[in-house]
Amino acid sequence: MDASRVAPSGGSCCPPLTAQALTTEAAGQLAPMFKALGDPVRLRLLSLIASTDEVCVCDLTDAFTLSGPTISHHLRVLRETGLVDVERRATWAYYRIRPEALTQLSALLAVNTTARAAA
Repeated sequence: MDASRVAPSGGSCCPPLTAQALTTEAAGQLAPMFKALGDPVRLRLLSLIASTDEVCVCDLTDAFTLSGPTISHHLRVLRETGLVDVERRATWAYYRIRPEALTQLSALLAVNTTARAAA
């Protein structure tokens, strides 16, 4: 037990942890996703992609004042971290969100209000 959590009377100063922390492996998988979303352009791209079933790269490029290669770079980061999938059709690329990735991120960010109310 962490010495800072021991009350002067010898008991614990706080209720015990009831939820398991992320494993090292899970943290290693999720950290790149959060890092990718730390960029405003990528966060906005993800929002645009998530707003529909799929979106053509041409529509994503038109939504920004950035160059095509810059948008492609940001999309590649989102793809490599597993946040989006891409399907190529002829000369165009169509992006869609990976719901399982967003589920993982949102589960980590969800607040357990029941446990807080009991404390």
